[in-house]
Amino acid sequence: MHFLAHGDELGVAVAVLPRGHGRKVVGRVVLDYDARCLRRKRLATEGGAAFLVDLPQTVSLDPGAAFALADGNAIEVAEAHEPVLRIEGDLPRLAWHIGNRHCPCEMAEDHLTIRADPVLEDMLLKLGAKVTKGYAPFRPEGGAYGHGRTFGHAH
Repeated sequence: MHFLAHGDELGVAVAVLPRGHGRKVVGRVVLDYDARCLRRKRLATEGGAAFLVDLPQTVSLDPGAAFALADGNAIEVAEAHEPVLRIEGDLPRLAWHIGNRHCPCEMAEDHLTIRADPVLEDMLLKLGAKVTKGYAPFRPEGGAYGHGRTFGHAH
């Protein structure tokens, strides 16, 4: 895999490709949860090569996605590790309180994960949760109205 050097311009990303797309990868961009939701933005790869994302609509990038460049190449998207809270305890009750605050939440069989937030951490501790701070990619549950993030009920 050949990545371009700092200062190179990669052009325009015009589409999002799923995992296993088969195109030549010329760079990688690492984005946190908030940055993985975009339509138009100038980004730079890990090597410093710049490119413009110009998509027809706002998208939420899934793990393993890539940006399709106008020249036929691709930029791989990686999830950044970010501050998160791992929550254990009475999960249905804790999930209700998290959801009641409209906080994105990643759910597993034995724990919940939210982005680090001292106010929510304090609330969860007062509710009897075991809360562990960490760094990990954040992949919250999508919404009831579609896959991935919800952008309102009429998207």
